[in-house]
Amino acid sequence: MSLSFCSYARRARAFAVTLAAAAPAAAQHAGDVIDTLAPISVTSRPEEEAPGARTAVTLESAGLPAARSFITAAEVQSTNVGRDISNVFRRVPGVVANSIDQGDTGNGFKMRGFATQGTHGADTAVYVDGVPQNLPSSEAGAGHGPAFLEWLTPDMIGGISVVKGPISALYGDQHRAGAVQIHTPWEDAVSNASVTVESYGGRRASLVYAGGHDALQSLFVADVYRTDSNRKRADNERQNFLWKIWLPYEGGRYSLSVNHYHARYHAAGFLLYSDLQAGAVDPSDVQYDTPAYGRNTQTGLVFNRSPLNAEEGWYATFYLQDMKRRRAATAAVNQHNVGVDDRYFMGGRLAHNIALGERGALFVGADLRRDKGDGYRRRYMNDVPTDNYLVNLNMDLVTYGLFAQGQYRPADSLKLLAGVRYDAFHYDIDNRKLPAASARYHGSVVTPKFGLAWSPLRELDLFANVAEGFRSPAAQQISPGGGLGPLGAPGGIANTSIQPSKVRSYDVGFTVRPVPDWTLSGAAYYVQNEDEIVLTAPDTYSSVGETTRKGFELETRYRVSPAFDIYASYGRILEAEIKNPLPGSGARLSVPRDTLKAGVAYRTALGPGHLTLHADAFLTRRIPYYSGTPLRGQTMPSYTRYDLRATYDYRDYQVSAYWVSQPHRYASEAAYATAAGLWIAPQPRHLVGLNLRRYF
Repeated sequence: MSLSFCSYARRARAFAVTLAAAAPAAAQHAGDVIDTLAPISVTSRPEEEAPGARTAVTLESAGLPAARSFITAAEVQSTNVGRDISNVFRRVPGVVANSIDQGDTGNGFKMRGFATQGTHGADTAVYVDGVPQNLPSSEAGAGHGPAFLEWLTPDMIGGISVVKGPISALYGDQHRAGAVQIHTPWEDAVSNASVTVESYGGRRASLVYAGGHDALQSLFVADVYRTDSNRKRADNERQNFLWKIWLPYEGGRYSLSVNHYHARYHAAGFLLYSDLQAGAVDPSDVQYDTPAYGRNTQTGLVFNRSPLNAEEGWYATFYLQDMKRRRAATAAVNQHNVGVDDRYFMGGRLAHNIALGERGALFVGADLRRDKGDGYRRRYMNDVPTDNYLVNLNMDLVTYGLFAQGQYRPADSLKLLAGVRYDAFHYDIDNRKLPAASARYHGSVVTPKFGLAWSPLRELDLFANVAEGFRSPAAQQISPGGGLGPLGAPGGIANTSIQPSKVRSYDVGFTVRPVPDWTLSGAAYYVQNEDEIVLTAPDTYSSVGETTRKGFELETRYRVSPAFDIYASYGRILEAEIKNPLPGSGARLSVPRDTLKAGVAYRTALGPGHLTLHADAFLTRRIPYYSGTPLRGQTMPSYTRYDLRATYDYRDYQVSAYWVSQPHRYASEAAYATAAGLWIAPQPRHLVGLNLRRYF
């Protein structure tokens, strides 16, 4: 079942273009922007990372007693994004973000040893303009909670904050490893048009138009992208649109945005690492000589209200999203498992921030989300549907939460933070494959949070927190579909006693600035999950088992001069394992032991314009996996990536040339293991591109 308002989306896009064309040229002139650029930064906003930011009484992520990172719009534009929007997180310490290179199937976000569905984005709560992006109980993605961010383009991102650990009470489902908040641009957007060409047939055209009339402001972004692949019979095409208007009124800022995304793709699948090493297959070959394919359409409407000049006051978010996703994953020669999500989701949040003098604040509110529609996976033979399904569910999933988060400064150098969430789930699941497993489910979870930040010295921050987060049960866990078979089959068991999976996280960390232009930060964490949801018998899921994750992260940034900036980070996972693995499974989780990142940025006058250079290096290694019969522990090949980007700005014109190198022949971020061995999606060893942009 799906809420269809595509005709509305077409009218909205047409109206957006008309409004943008009619608006006066209120956008800031690009030449003025170039001449007044702030000192170059390759690693977030210095004022938010500086010591002392955590002890401020604020709703911003900078004020949380936790490890956090910030990505500006300028940093997004300096990143080689290409076809995978996950690349905007390349510089964030300890984060491994990537797609699986099989078309638009979700955006993986592995952090702090969480990778239960890490190749598609679960276990990290992801929000865009206050709208949760994790899709519960997906069949066209990969299980429960994938984040589909392909509808975003670099020009649609005004900033990103990444918070490590479940410390904030503002985020609900999937908030176990941490949270990501993305916001679309506001007044700082500059009108421009650009074209990009890159290796393997990549080409992109984009338009940004920012204007306004009196107090009413408007932003319209359109992006069309096409690419082939280093693999045979693989390609991807997508169209993305965003229109946003906003208006200050009676002490508040009100915004309304419409987004629309459509994509089609073919994918070459995965190849056995052992076959590649033996020369039995070529890296460009197609898995089983049977390409995967898919088609996605998504349209959304979002309303936001926030206080205009201060943080005290009312906050409101309301959203409606229509989604149709179809993914045909290769199962065998001439066979596909076709997963479909045909649904809509809607919801919102209403909250109030109350100032408690100059030393404290209390933020209280409620949020609600409803997902309704169909999710199924059907077996196809020779591109013809059969009568057999793996899953076929009609779902009506309602989740609501109540939350409160308070902060208080008993002294100028000390801030305490405490919060709590109560989340409840009311699911109505119609299992068409195994009707006896149909279920009405009711569950709830309470997750408290506590932390403190202390600045004993002006240039030193210390923080600690203990917090709980959760992941809701999936509809497929409550109402399993069993093995491959027809609709209406006998049997089936509903698991209505299953509870949400909770984690408890302990964090300590610091930020120090020994000299004005050098910052060093670090954090250590210990995460317990005492009720991981696992399959204990055919069609039966239970909250059993214990997993633990331990590790630390270090980051340093040094501004050599206003035109020269460098950074480096190291993340080490000391332990990520299941304490009591099921028979026939391994104990260690497939996450990298080591994650290293480093980069430089340099800017100088050159002729009549400015030249900006960025260089980044990225390494992951020591990722365990299990294969063979009996299972034997092994290690995936190390993965290395180098990015270079040179940008020249002259008046209203900008040209960027970039190069991506992935030198290890068979190493890939897109990999998974089975008893047969390690399956990988081979990546191109070199990729180059050129972007031309005209500001107006």
